[in-house]
Amino acid sequence: MTDVSALPYRPCVGLCIFNPAGRVFVGRRLGGPEHVDATHSWQMPQGGIDPGEDPFAAALRELYEETSIRSVEKLGEITDWLAYDLPGAIAGEAWKGRYRGQTQKWFAFRFTGKEAEIEIARPGGGQHKPEFLEWRWESLDRLADLVIPFKRPVYEQVVLNFRRFSAG
Repeated sequence: MTDVSALPYRPCVGLCIFNPAGRVFVGRRLGGPEHVDATHSWQMPQGGIDPGEDPFAAALRELYEETSIRSVEKLGEITDWLAYDLPGAIAGEAWKGRYRGQTQKWFAFRFTGKEAEIEIARPGGGQHKPEFLEWRWESLDRLADLVIPFKRPVYEQVVLNFRRFSAG
């Protein structure tokens, strides 16, 4: 059995997308070994950074691949990388057991387009598999309660860091 604590973190980006009213995009995940109940299956867009890829470029790419959104302006980013560990049983399943969790660079963006641009059923012009079953605009303060519990400390830090862009 592999010692999970010896595994590296998967480098990723996280995206907090605010609409003009200051609410945040969340999507309900289609599945995955870490999403074990319907209440805690919501999250903001996030995804892996390719080798040699700049985190900001990865953020824009991941946003398009998951939501088809391109109409954004950068509001800010969290200086530090935020990390979470997967629970032991899940660590052996997620990402083929190669990572202990994720280390994430988080960015805040303002959505400047029309909602018709958001396409989760055929994201990225239909070139990418859907990751979300549904989406909505949510209050920033509710995010930590919607995410799977082991990601909650990261989401709490995102809320603290990006509160200034929120409607409350």
